[in-house]
Amino acid sequence: MGSRAAEQRQEARQLAARLSADGVRNVALTWVDNAGIARVKTVPAERLAAAAERGVGMSPVFDVFTSDDAITASEHLGGPDGDLRLFPDLDRVTSLAAQPGWAWAPADRYDQLGLPHPACQRQFARRMTERAAAAGLELRMGFETEWVVTRAPAGHPAPTGADEPLDYPCAGPAYGMTRVVELSDYLRDVTEALSVQGIDVLQLHPEYAPGQFEVTTAPGDPVRAADDVVLVRETIRAVSVRHGLRASFAPSVVAGQVGNGCHLHLSLYRDGTSLHRTPDAAWGLAPDAAAFLGGVLAALPALLAIGCPSPASYLRLQPSHWAGVYQCWGVENREAALRLITGAPDDPDGGHAEVKTFDAAANPYLAVGAVIAAGLHGIESATQLPQPQTGDPGVLGVRERARRGIVRLPATLTEAADRLEKSAPLYEAMGEVLHGAVLAVRRAEEAHFAESEDDAIAAATRWRW
Repeated sequence: MGSRAAEQRQEARQLAARLSADGVRNVALTWVDNAGIARVKTVPAERLAAAAERGVGMSPVFDVFTSDDAITASEHLGGPDGDLRLFPDLDRVTSLAAQPGWAWAPADRYDQLGLPHPACQRQFARRMTERAAAAGLELRMGFETEWVVTRAPAGHPAPTGADEPLDYPCAGPAYGMTRVVELSDYLRDVTEALSVQGIDVLQLHPEYAPGQFEVTTAPGDPVRAADDVVLVRETIRAVSVRHGLRASFAPSVVAGQVGNGCHLHLSLYRDGTSLHRTPDAAWGLAPDAAAFLGGVLAALPALLAIGCPSPASYLRLQPSHWAGVYQCWGVENREAALRLITGAPDDPDGGHAEVKTFDAAANPYLAVGAVIAAGLHGIESATQLPQPQTGDPGVLGVRERARRGIVRLPATLTEAADRLEKSAPLYEAMGEVLHGAVLAVRRAEEAHFAESEDDAIAAATRWRW
């Protein structure tokens, strides 16, 4: 242990020296709270080695912060007492292309005795990844990130929650080349910054809502995928600022319009072989892949409390809006909550699944960890996938949906939180402390907005993510 600690100290010192030589003066250490907000402590680059060795202090109370910076409490967390240590992941230290003089690293959280903090979401994602590996499964995950860009207001921005006019910098149609032309410099800088930072961009395109775009990044290890989506968002935010623009990743930027999703893509492998390419199997899915996806589908009502954690999320989750509001799956069906993407027949690595319901208010570490936990429970319980659905469930009558076994996913955060509270598999996977903290934040968010109109919810949360 002593030898390994000495190696880490030396690695951190060498990394700090390289950062300083490259002009980096500060390192942002981030974690994401249960409301989906990326929180930060920063250290001078020359203090990185000390941070890696001893950690950086922070309060455990952030686990019960809500999206509006109010503080609630759970049975185990809340109040001014206690301290944790943030330890940067040196393997993920990244110089920030759009913030000269800055670098970034995700952090894991431990107590002062060096034990893992039971509510650390990043370590939860890692535990679930390791649990899958112990079952002989490798998961590759990636996110699609949607955002809306507006011109930054002159002077000081309007207070959060204010009814402010939004000035869109592009007027082109949905998915139209016009938007790319109008913002070509901006979009070029977004892709360049991501590339410099080691993020592999698969595609970028205009989306449906005014001023809306989407970027898809390459899949990888689940923890890395969650790290990447944090880095993607903050990079887009930084590039936007440098262009006099403002980026919103909120689930509902304007009530009644199409909102921002953050779809989670996943694929399963065993011994390096895709489980989505099994000859003669239904839909090409090996038995473990089918059971895994069956577990995810069965858990979706509870998973909504993880992947759709804000009352604003449920403004986005509307039928016939390609958000996946019914508990069903389908092959290449963009109205199904769980979509199977077959990929090219001659691509041995092709084929994966997409959870369409999630949005960027979600803590990505919670999202990947909870989906893995649900899928592994599906394998353990031999969960079967029902027949896939075709077409839009939203246009079917109530009786026809019932005949097909299609039910509406929770339509409010309260409903989703109730399902999470009763989910034994997710409680076991998350542990009492993390599970309780997530529920406390969800209950507080719902209570805060219980009397609010849709427009007020959208305005209050528009710039939180």
